[in-house]
Amino acid sequence: MPVLLLLALLFQAPQPAPPAPPKQAVIETSMGRIVVALLPAKAPSHVALFTKTAGSGGYAGTIVHRVIKYGIIQGGDPLSKDAARSAQYGTGGLNLLKSEFNDEPMTAGAVAAVLVPGQPNSAGVQFFICASDQTALQGQFTIFGRVVEGLDIVQQISAVQANAQGRPAERIVITSVTIRDTPPPVKDPLVEATAADLAKYRAVLDTTRGEIELEFLTDKAPETARQFLRLSKAGVYDGTPVHRVVPNFVLQSGAIAYRDKPLTPQQNALVRNLQPEFSDIQNAPGIVSMARGEDPASASTSFFICTGQCQALNGKYTAFARVVRGMDVVTAIGSVAVDGETPKEKIVLTKVTVR
Repeated sequence: MPVLLLLALLFQAPQPAPPAPPKQAVIETSMGRIVVALLPAKAPSHVALFTKTAGSGGYAGTIVHRVIKYGIIQGGDPLSKDAARSAQYGTGGLNLLKSEFNDEPMTAGAVAAVLVPGQPNSAGVQFFICASDQTALQGQFTIFGRVVEGLDIVQQISAVQANAQGRPAERIVITSVTIRDTPPPVKDPLVEATAADLAKYRAVLDTTRGEIELEFLTDKAPETARQFLRLSKAGVYDGTPVHRVVPNFVLQSGAIAYRDKPLTPQQNALVRNLQPEFSDIQNAPGIVSMARGEDPASASTSFFICTGQCQALNGKYTAFARVVRGMDVVTAIGSVAVDGETPKEKIVLTKVTVR
């Protein structure tokens, strides 16, 4: 080998190290798991302290010591490990960091550092998580993470029974916080499923009056069926009431405006208007169609089930499914007392299971 080439190889400039993979914090609580994407580019010192505290086991055994229903949950205070020091909860583990205010939005899922009131450079190991948008707090706290899984758990925790100061009646324990590399995204099999594949699925609507099982008319409305299945699988319909009943005609549910708690960002990202897939399906009892406004392309999440002969609706609404089990439940719901078209009894679609 020529001497000059050998020297060039020996003194070659070292290649820069590949960037570190993005990290997540897996927060295990006594009420479920919350996964947070960490944001070191936005708040490097806060992420470093949180990661160090998690690695040393500093969060294990702490509790969620403050909640505001569908507002925020607050935890991480090392004093909260000791039940005898409850009067001091919220005061421990602070005054360790200067603020790193940033432009990350204070929306549902934002994870931010707790401060001593009126002292912007008093952050530490305590943190709070937004259960819904908290735009009034924008720019006042350092956001260093964002929930990517388990915002429903955050919302459930925020809604537990608590006293006037927001102290939960029972201890909600943070059992561990583990830092991991961000795993690759999981592909939703419904996205690329063919119409024939989609026809194999069933949806079971668990209501406060009983179960209703649907099969899908994918030869007539494949994209509407696909969207309904995706929304169902994501839990968008869970907690929506039957908000409209017209005797011997239709019952209607699925409107997110009536949902009992906010959608998570992941759920909200799925909601969109649908192009119509009108067909020759006859709107007989048990047929399920998407509700819409005047615009044929305005259907979104709300749907109705025919409880009587609905021929006047033929060709005007996208029929995408039919009831194959639980028609007695549909009939019972369609027969409840109403005030105008509003059921006097609260009937809730508690959960939709995709099989």
